[in-house]
Amino acid sequence: MTDRQLAAQVADGGRLRALLLELWQRTRMDWGFVTDRLATTFRKETWVGSHERRFVSETLYGMVRHLRRIDLALERARRVKKPPRDLERLLALLVLEKLIEPARAAQVEPDLDWRAAATVDDAIASERKPAARIALAASLPDWLATRFVADWGDEAEALALALNQRAPMTVRANLLVGDRAALAAELLKDGIDTRPGRLCDTALILESRTNLFALAAFKRGAMEAQDEGSQLLADLAVTRDAKSLVIDFCAGAGGKTLAIAARLANRGRIVACDVDAGKLEELRRRARRAHVSNARAIALTSGRELDEFRGKADVVFVDAPCSGVGALRRNPEARWRLREADIATFAARQRDIMKTAIALAAPNARVIYATCSLLAAENEEVARSLVGVVPLPLDEVIGTERAGALARGGAFTVTPHVHGTDGFYARVMKRV
Repeated sequence: MTDRQLAAQVADGGRLRALLLELWQRTRMDWGFVTDRLATTFRKETWVGSHERRFVSETLYGMVRHLRRIDLALERARRVKKPPRDLERLLALLVLEKLIEPARAAQVEPDLDWRAAATVDDAIASERKPAARIALAASLPDWLATRFVADWGDEAEALALALNQRAPMTVRANLLVGDRAALAAELLKDGIDTRPGRLCDTALILESRTNLFALAAFKRGAMEAQDEGSQLLADLAVTRDAKSLVIDFCAGAGGKTLAIAARLANRGRIVACDVDAGKLEELRRRARRAHVSNARAIALTSGRELDEFRGKADVVFVDAPCSGVGALRRNPEARWRLREADIATFAARQRDIMKTAIALAAPNARVIYATCSLLAAENEEVARSLVGVVPLPLDEVIGTERAGALARGGAFTVTPHVHGTDGFYARVMKRV
């Protein structure tokens, strides 16, 4: 069944429409993770087939991603100003995505001018103020669009629109098991088309829709789900010294820990630490599946767990907690949870974390401050404020050619509109 046929079912009513409206209402209650809402629903609603699941997922994500654009379309269509209803929003998305005709929407909600709603993008394009236009076109809070304009100038609109697209499914070939070519060949035998990432030799983009975690290659540790930008970021922590001590200070569930271990071919030592013991337990499970033997996970509770490493680490890698603005492709609902005041809170926490992390580095050791944010207040402004470190030229870390492709203002910076990745920032420094 095609998306148009499923959209027609939604217009007709019935349980598919009811399911979408219920999901939307539950999502809007607290702007929790859409993935969690979908997983819970699909476990319960066993009548939903694979194509319906994909349609429901894309439609729900679309309503989150295009909320302001949808509401403006309804405002143009309405003769009397009043708040939009959820069914109207659902129909508006289907019209804007050209899955149903305006005339079909008018059969369901005849009081609206659906042809006027369908031309909302022309109205947005005519907005002359960049921040206002970006806020509507990419459905961002006004404050976030304003910051994009301030931080990114002429690139702001392209960046915002790229962040509002669906992210590709990207995996990392685990070099402890095999290279990217071998993984691509194995997946092709399973009927899964892939293409190599443009920038990282372990990145493989899946063209076919599939349940990644059910694949034999995943179960035996030959690959991990990881954005290409995240893979590139982990490479910054790899040095020529095979015996290096690397501390992954905010390791979480260990995506970058595992990538670093694979690059090091299980040589040296990696200490992965985090305040979340649950995430570290997941890291341990993932490490066993990925055949990683040089990583040790340590939960931070008292603040003294890393005393034995103080002043001794060859590399301290900090992927700091942040706003996650660079990952809006994957978590579009985050824009509606986030408040402008949160940015200053994140920046203060990032400075505190880095003060502790820098003390772990040996003299002249490499210190990496990284985020998945694209806001200057969390990135360069934090990096410039750090004491005890000096910037290290990126070409000394990854070579002149790669640095030319991945640097902005001397810092590692990748974005969806330029690199096709999630947004990441990193400043590589040296302990002095």
